Amino acid sequence: MYRVCFVCTGNICRSPMAEAVFRAHVATAGLDALVEVDSAGTGGWHEGDGADPRTIAVLESAGYEQAHRARRFRSSWFARLDLVIALDAGHQRDLRALAPTAQDAAKVRLLRSYDPAATAAETDVPDPYYGSLDGFEECLELVEAASPGLLDAVRDAVKEHTA
Repeated sequence: MYRVCFVCTGNICRSPMAEAVFRAHVATAGLDALVEVDSAGTGGWHEGDGADPRTIAVLESAGYEQAHRARRFRSSWFARLDLVIALDAGHQRDLRALAPTAQDAAKVRLLRSYDPAATAAETDVPDPYYGSLDGFEECLELVEAASPGLLDAVRDAVKEHTA
């Protein structure tokens, strides 16, 4: 099993959205038996909570399913994860600092690095939490734009992983 974990700050907005979208891409590609997708937050403020209602509304209106409970990312998880996807540069920095080894730190990638239209200055998925529903819709657009590239990378890694 190839394991991917999306990480944002509180695990109620960006990372559960990325988890739901990417899980749908994995299922459509027929890889759901080979790829496990989940999410977490760098902080534990919302542990046990469901996704933000605005996240749920945007996902449901776009046809994505989600059943989510927030949790905090733990350093020990690196051992079982193949890829850790940070939603912004701050998360990437925090996760790499949390990684027990250089090999684990190398598992951390930015989601937007998989979007061919994103420039070097556009590395982050902005946090929509303190804004309007528009921010959540923009978040979904950015996640969807990066998902095909991420799926290609995961598909290639799964081939190597199972070879």
